[in-house]
Amino acid sequence: MPVPELRLLTGGETPLLVAEGLTVRIGDHPVLEGLDFTLPPSGLTVLLGPNGAGKSVLLRTLQGLLAPVAGRLCWRDGDPPRRALVFQRPVALRRRVRAQLAFALSCAGIPRRARPARIAELLELCDLAPLARRPARRLSGGEQQRLAIATALALDPGFLMLDEPTASLDPAATLAVERLLARIRRRGIPLLLVTHDVHQARRLADRVLFLHRGRLREEAPATRFFTAPASPQARAYLEGRLLP
Repeated sequence: MPVPELRLLTGGETPLLVAEGLTVRIGDHPVLEGLDFTLPPSGLTVLLGPNGAGKSVLLRTLQGLLAPVAGRLCWRDGDPPRRALVFQRPVALRRRVRAQLAFALSCAGIPRRARPARIAELLELCDLAPLARRPARRLSGGEQQRLAIATALALDPGFLMLDEPTASLDPAATLAVERLLARIRRRGIPLLLVTHDVHQARRLADRVLFLHRGRLREEAPATRFFTAPASPQARAYLEGRLLP
């Protein structure tokens, strides 16, 4: 389905995604209602909002794990790109680091002869080269999260989503993940990041989507969102006030 021309971004860029009237229910409970937004073809978009706003549900819907009951998702090329979703709790297989990446590459259909070079590239990108022979489950929390991101990248995604990947990490491990996300962003892979850390959002975001009670309250460039939020809900959130 072609992207509607009216939703072209400033400068004529075609968005990666245009969502129109996106509505998702779990059972009889509406979780997302009538969302209209765009995702740019590059950069890092942060998804903010209080607990229960529907952020994780939105990620799972964009990944194809949940089906909307109304609305439509218009991907740039008609069909969704290859997507990858990294969760807060990383998945570490009963394998060594290198073997976990090799397994992911085999699942992605990468020819065996091409895998060693790709594994070396991923280990270098994610600062895991010294840990290549270590059992994945013996890594620290931050190392496991970087391995989870490397595993997602092994799928060669055209769109990478992350659901609070640093929520349980200490400052040093958080910094390592943030530096990795910056490197991925520079490679031109569009990212969508859920975080409750407003300071992290300020450091990383190019664009912000703000959800509250299943509705999109604001969509703006990060500089404008953090300096002059337009919605009362976003202003209250940034001021640290509780939202009903």
